[in-house]
Amino acid sequence: MGSDGRSFDISRRGFIQAVAAAAVVPPWLAACGGDEEDATPTTAAPEDVGAPETTILEDPASALSGDLRILMWSHFVPSHDEWFNAFARDWGQAVGVNVSVDHINTAEVPGQITSQIAAGSGHDLIQHISAIPQFEPSVLDMTDVVTEAESRYGDMLDVCRRSSFNPNTEKFFAYAPGWAPDPGNYRRSLWEAVGLPDGPSTWDELLEGGSEIRSSQGIQLGIGMSQEIDSNMAGLALIWSFGGAVQDEEENVAINSDETVAAVEYMASLFDGAMTDEVFAWNAASNNQGMASGALSYILNSISAYRTAQEQNPAVAQDVFFVPALEGPAAALAAQHVLYNWIVPNHATNPDAAQEFLLHYTANYAQATYNSKLYDFPAFIERVPNLDAWIREDPFGSTPPDKLGLMTFDDVVTWTTNIGHPGPTNPAIGEIFGTNVIPTMLAKAARGEADPQAAVDEAESQIQSIFERWRGQGLVGGSA
Repeated sequence: MGSDGRSFDISRRGFIQAVAAAAVVPPWLAACGGDEEDATPTTAAPEDVGAPETTILEDPASALSGDLRILMWSHFVPSHDEWFNAFARDWGQAVGVNVSVDHINTAEVPGQITSQIAAGSGHDLIQHISAIPQFEPSVLDMTDVVTEAESRYGDMLDVCRRSSFNPNTEKFFAYAPGWAPDPGNYRRSLWEAVGLPDGPSTWDELLEGGSEIRSSQGIQLGIGMSQEIDSNMAGLALIWSFGGAVQDEEENVAINSDETVAAVEYMASLFDGAMTDEVFAWNAASNNQGMASGALSYILNSISAYRTAQEQNPAVAQDVFFVPALEGPAAALAAQHVLYNWIVPNHATNPDAAQEFLLHYTANYAQATYNSKLYDFPAFIERVPNLDAWIREDPFGSTPPDKLGLMTFDDVVTWTTNIGHPGPTNPAIGEIFGTNVIPTMLAKAARGEADPQAAVDEAESQIQSIFERWRGQGLVGGSA
């Protein structure tokens, strides 16, 4: 859209340049997610592993100029940010835009969005790693970008569409070109000692095996119940797998069910048997740090903790393996670990450049995947044709080379869903996720501050209030 709110014409496309890209991943020291510490480069990725070699630059719909200010997280795999900064700068130089990129701790991004919206000024383009539909009234509709991207690259992956589109307003509150799966990471040697060398496959096995490992080997597992993003995703995965949900398909509140109560009871048992009070104060880096240091037997995370261990603790990295979503009484589902929501706030001074850059970024998503060491998965699979080949033979030094093999694209999408499941990711779901209602509910029962039914009752009261407020604005469906 133009600065006056007009839809911009992006039908004119032409391949005008293929320039050499920074195909070799820069040296990096894997940092734990969310850390802001300086990293000393130690290891370069191999040069002959099929990295994308060129950057595709397509003709923008109209002449661009001015400044483009981008705000985004400090990626859990630091090599991504080194690549991205140069990638964005080079695009700006090619099309006549001065691009600047600011990286901050992911936990600080929502607060920055709120403060910039309140001030009516700030960045033109902002990325968050989870769906943020609650900001829909203050951002531009991204339908034009999605439509153009789909015309070029085919249908957007459903989990990305459902995490960026509000069916009640028929608007895309964000553009979601990428995501990351959320497998279980486990230490094989620890689980082999309790008779599960391939790791847990069910929530029951996680409880039984994790409790035995803590009892016999003194190592806990790590599923957070704190005010951070990973705790929210783990809590939702547990509830869905037991047959519960925050809302139903029609966007009615559904949290207070026997299935949800059973999931809360389970989490209290899991805490008692296999965890310690640390999980109540974790941040988004804590499970990464715990796994990489060898202090945890199992976490729900992307592959970033493993990449960290490859650099910082190779012996642990050799011992880390992966399992898909755990089977519960009703299902085996996990929320996407990361779901990129790119938004253009209403206050943006250069929205045309912001949206043209997103199309350029999507065209070259294979570079994002490669330079994130296979952390970033695409919403448009054709943009990363080598993804499954890389997963089956990891170019970044896994032993065995197919250690990531269970995460081929067609496999992970079968057990990954959006945080609003089984309904859309609407503004009420976004607020519930952002205010940590679910991990707070689980923590109260685990700490013994409320019995499971009482913890669910309290969460239901909060959730109903949130739904009613957003429903009153016409941004959420349902009636109860």
